[in-house]
Amino acid sequence: MAGARAAARAAGLVLLYYGFSIGITFYNKWLMKSFAFPLFMTLLHLLVIFALSGLARRCSRRRRPPHAAAAAGRALLPWPAYLRQVGPTALSTALDVGLSNWSFLYITVSLYTMTKSSAVLFILLFSLIFKLEEPRAALVLVVLLIAGGLFLFTYKSTQFEAEGFAMVLGASFLGGVRWTRTQILLQKEELGLQNPIDTMFHLQPAMFLSLFPLFAVFEGLPLSASEKLFRFHEEQLLLELLGKLALGGVLAFGLGFSEFLLVSRTSSLTFSISGIFKEVFTLFLAARLMGDQLTVLNWLGFAVCLLGISLHVALKALGGSKGTKHPEVPGSAADLELLLLLDSQEEVEEEEEEEVAENAPLC
Repeated sequence: MAGARAAARAAGLVLLYYGFSIGITFYNKWLMKSFAFPLFMTLLHLLVIFALSGLARRCSRRRRPPHAAAAAGRALLPWPAYLRQVGPTALSTALDVGLSNWSFLYITVSLYTMTKSSAVLFILLFSLIFKLEEPRAALVLVVLLIAGGLFLFTYKSTQFEAEGFAMVLGASFLGGVRWTRTQILLQKEELGLQNPIDTMFHLQPAMFLSLFPLFAVFEGLPLSASEKLFRFHEEQLLLELLGKLALGGVLAFGLGFSEFLLVSRTSSLTFSISGIFKEVFTLFLAARLMGDQLTVLNWLGFAVCLLGISLHVALKALGGSKGTKHPEVPGSAADLELLLLLDSQEEVEEEEEEEVAENAPLC
């Protein structure tokens, strides 16, 4: 009975994660067809995520008993620590998200999905640089498979767009910095950001300030002259547009929260495997709903790339903690998007329970 409940719970969380992840991908592509201001859209999403994460922090504090709430509180960093620790992470995250959304003006969902999967390569690269992962010979094969798959997918593609491809590839590179820096934030006990809601709350203001200059340069003047926003004529159309933009922020917040729920209630392996199937499902929907044209060579490249990602997941499952340096703080959250480096909360708790059982005296 317990096993059936756990399986049902895991399936429900996977579906929730699929819904938010695929939903926001197609939402961004759909909105970019009629609203060509991706940086403004991203800034508005950041404001919505900040408001919702702040609301979640307040609600979680009120649900605690008075004495527990006073003792626990919520993390709030001083300015020096905020700028030094959160600033670089926020900058890389803002540019990653901004370039990803910007690329939808140029490329298809399928090319975006395939190129974005190359973030695994850059996460591996920066995890080695920051010494979060130790070098292994098998990682070379993983890199070759993913890079080779990406080359096959883009080679003579009928819907290839160099400008959009460069944006997504740059976003994937920044994603490597983003997630390794995020992992470092989550591991630092003195910062108190082990809860992803606290991390999201602290990241959004710095992300907004990091992205705003780019928005001012590329979209400030066109947006001020656009009849869709600053030169609007009908209030109802303006409110409808702002509602559509705010919906994306809700989806983005739901995606981050569903990722955390999935990994904390199941395991990092479950999350990684479900992520692989999510990519396949996204490409299938892109071909059916968006009219993306995929050749046999494209599908072959995608299969080779997925083989590399699957190999990495298998190595993590079979190798355990041999190649990964785990946090010293029990309960640190894992990488919320790809989860390539850490064990999940539940796995850590299970290891602690096993150690207690082994060291318990026999009666």
